[in-house]
Amino acid sequence: MMNQRGTQISLERRPGERPGDARRIAELEREVRELRRVNETLKMYFAKALELDLDLPLQESGARAVGDREVTNFAAPARRTPPGPGRPAEAPRLQVVEAPAAGVELRVLGPVEADVAGRRVELGAPKQRAALVLLVSQVGQTVSVDVMLEELWEGAPPPSAITSLHAYVANLRRALEPDRAPRQPASVLCTRGRGYLLDSRAVEVDVQHFGAHATAGWKALDRGDPQRALRAFETGLSLWRGQAYAEVAAAAHVAPEVVRLDELRLSVMEGRCAGLIAVGAYEVAVSELAAFTQAHPLREYGCELFGLALYRSGRQADALAVLRAHQQRMAEELGIDPSPALRRLESEILRQAPALD
Repeated sequence: MMNQRGTQISLERRPGERPGDARRIAELEREVRELRRVNETLKMYFAKALELDLDLPLQESGARAVGDREVTNFAAPARRTPPGPGRPAEAPRLQVVEAPAAGVELRVLGPVEADVAGRRVELGAPKQRAALVLLVSQVGQTVSVDVMLEELWEGAPPPSAITSLHAYVANLRRALEPDRAPRQPASVLCTRGRGYLLDSRAVEVDVQHFGAHATAGWKALDRGDPQRALRAFETGLSLWRGQAYAEVAAAAHVAPEVVRLDELRLSVMEGRCAGLIAVGAYEVAVSELAAFTQAHPLREYGCELFGLALYRSGRQADALAVLRAHQQRMAEELGIDPSPALRRLESEILRQAPALD
């Protein structure tokens, strides 16, 4: 039987059911369907208006993630200006909850370490630690589950790997956000589609600090401030405790970053020696550069600095010997001539050019 609104109702009464209950139930079901339809319409309207991503699921708390933020359910204000001619109705306001300030410090210039609110936290088993390092290497970007499985199990993940990975992520979330309430969305190690992301606004990483100190040092040298350059270079180098991303340094997605950081570290070491020479610490620079050029004999800037430091220390013969030994090595091993800068330095040493002083 149909009611006046066209709703299908049943006249059959169930045991204990009073007259009219079936009709009321049918009405309630219809109203629930109508409310769901209106809710979906509103959600699409506001998503379009605010350019939100409709594919992100609603959280149980009524909030859903938008990029790296959470947008909570809106509530109508106590007073609202009524619409009038030429004035559209005011849309409900969305309360935006920004990501928390960075309270997690991560160090990967050596074995991975993490501090939360100034206290060291335990990061668990080797693979769990390696999972965190993979995420740190791509901080602020999503790392897919497939990539993590491939790297953590070296191309041969067992059937149980996905379960283990989920457990690693859950354990890391507890370590990095110990005060997060149950069912509250993670704000440090977040889920993004079929992958995970470390929110760059919620963590501080020593790799980023090292890069900032390196840049500051070179800028200070360029503007003729060697004291400031030395401080910046030495602060950056003090962050290193071993190989960068040590737990996964050979992983295909991490190896290029390891190479980049190693090269940057060598450049900073050379910059520090240039700063030592600029402030007149010639003997210190000589001892530093002797070890550096022995470990990296083909780096021409290091050799140039070594020759200059020796000359300014009053060791002209030793300076020429270093430059000529380097020239011979380049010819024998690579079949190339030294750079114009090295040839110019040798010429200036031979004639004791005033510019070298």
